[in-house]
Amino acid sequence: MKLAVVLFNLGGPDSPEAVEPFLRNLFSDPAIISLPTIFRLPLARFIARRRAPVARAIYAHIGGRSPIFEETRKQADALQAVLSSDGVEAKAFIAMRCWHPFSDGAAQAVKAFGPDKIVLLPLYPQYSTSTTASSLKDWARAAKKAGLATPTSRVCCYPWEPGFATAAAAKIRSAMEGASDTLSWRLLLSAHGLPKRTIAKGDPYQWQVERSADAIVRALDMPGLEPAVCYQSRVGPLEWIGPATDAEIRRAGADGKGVIVAPIAFVSEHSETLVELDIEYRKLAVEAGVPDYRRAATVGADPDFVNGLAGLVRQAAEGKTVTCGDGRICPADQKRCGYGGT
Repeated sequence: MKLAVVLFNLGGPDSPEAVEPFLRNLFSDPAIISLPTIFRLPLARFIARRRAPVARAIYAHIGGRSPIFEETRKQADALQAVLSSDGVEAKAFIAMRCWHPFSDGAAQAVKAFGPDKIVLLPLYPQYSTSTTASSLKDWARAAKKAGLATPTSRVCCYPWEPGFATAAAAKIRSAMEGASDTLSWRLLLSAHGLPKRTIAKGDPYQWQVERSADAIVRALDMPGLEPAVCYQSRVGPLEWIGPATDAEIRRAGADGKGVIVAPIAFVSEHSETLVELDIEYRKLAVEAGVPDYRRAATVGADPDFVNGLAGLVRQAAEGKTVTCGDGRICPADQKRCGYGGT
C-alpha cells in the first residue's frame, strides 16, 4: 500500500521579508478574524503592517526566521521512517497554513506520489476551529483544486495520547535535572491562548488542553511539582482565556516558588517558545523574584511522540476519523468538536 500522510502546522516566516506577508495570511484567515471578506482582508493588511516591526524584532532573536519548517520536517521524516518499517510505502508531506509550504503545493506533491490512501495529521494535539479546522478546510480546497480523489481519512485530535504525554513528561524531567531539592516548584503547563468568545461558541480547545495537562501530570508522576494550566501569546483587545502564563510567573515569584514552564499545545520550537518563553518570560521571572526558572522543550521528534502519531495514522488509514479515545471524546456542550466534521 502507498500511504501519504499530510502533516499540518501553522508555519512561520523564513526571512525578515516574509514576516509581514506571514502575518497578513494569518489574519486573513476567517477562523482568526470572523468578518466578511470585504472587511477582513483590509483589516488583515492593516494589522500585519502595524505588527510587522514588532514581529521582526522578535524573530531577530532567533536568526530572523522561524525554525518551524525544519522542526516539522524532522517530525515528518521520523514518522515516515516508522510507518515504512511496517512494510508500507509511506511518504510524509507538510502543509503549512500561513507560510510555505502551503496546502496547494502539498496537494500537488501528494498527487504526483499517487498514494492508495491519504491520512491528514494535524500537529495540534488539541482540536480548535482556529487551527485544525482551518487547516483541514484549506486542504479540502487545495485537494479539490489539484484533482485529488484518493480515499482520505484524518486524525482529529490526541490531547491525552500516551506517546504525547510520555514525551512531554520526559522533557519536563530533563529540564528539572539538577534542580534544588530545597526549593518548592510550580509546573506551569502553558498553551497558546484563545479569545473567550471562541470558547463560548463551543470550541473544545480549552477542555482538551486541560485533559492534556492531566495526562502529562500523570505520566510525570512527580508529586513535588505543583501543576497549573495557563495560557500565553495574547494579542489584541479581546478578553482571552486564562490564567495568563505571565501572571502565573508573577504569582510564583510572590510565593517564592521555582518555575518550570512546559509548552503543551506546541509540538515544535518556534517564536512562542524560543522568544516568549525563553527570553521574555525568563526576564519577567527574574523581575518577579522567581528563584529558578526552567523551560521544558517541546516534544519535537521524540520517539514516544512519533510512535504515538504512527499509531494514530495506522488507525486512520483504515478509513475512519481518529481521536485518542473511542470515537468522539468531547463532551456534548463542546458543540464545535471536530470529530463529526471540519
